Amino acid sequence: MSRLWYGKKGRRHQPINQKYTLITTREDVNSKQTTPVRADLESESFRPNLSDPSDLLLPDQIEKLTKHLPPRTIGYPWTLVYGTGKHGTSLKTLYRTMTGLDTPVLMVIKDSDGQVFGALASEPFKVSDGFYGTGETFVFTFCPEFEVRTVIPVIFSLGEFALWLDGDLYHGRSHSCKTFGNHTLSKKEDFFIQDIEIWAFE
Repeated sequence: MSRLWYGKKGRRHQPINQKYTLITTREDVNSKQTTPVRADLESESFRPNLSDPSDLLLPDQIEKLTKHLPPRTIGYPWTLVYGTGKHGTSLKTLYRTMTGLDTPVLMVIKDSDGQVFGALASEPFKVSDGFYGTGETFVFTFCPEFEVRTVIPVIFSLGEFALWLDGDLYHGRSHSCKTFGNHTLSKKEDFFIQDIEIWAFE
């Protein structure tokens, strides 16, 4: 049986004339189960609290993404700041919902082929002629399997963007990109957007 003696300062102590509380771990309670409880506890630690249910991500997909988030997001709930199902397809609304945020944001896209992919930006999206991101930034896809690509340090690079969306949030494009070393995130380079969700961590 796995037991810990809990005493002063959380250290292990021998029971010498002091009050102690015997702590029995869940491993003891479930010792007859065939599946170790410890594995269940580890997977639970990667399931964040969500402000709203996600219409695009399954629980196991959320768990996989959580393992790749920057350390400064860990422990914070996922807050849905923009969703086409909730806010409509408006780039102005998308920008407006991010006003005042100081957190990385996770954009999840579902295209008309039912493929799910997206990107984590190190700061909220805003009007910009350039690209978003720092070393925390990554792109991801579940098409056909889960893959995350982080920034590859390059001195100078000209080429295609890993992910591009038009101003109407209707049409998008994905290319292989030297910055991330990624393949096309969607099934086809040009795709039609079905839904978007953007999550903040606060």
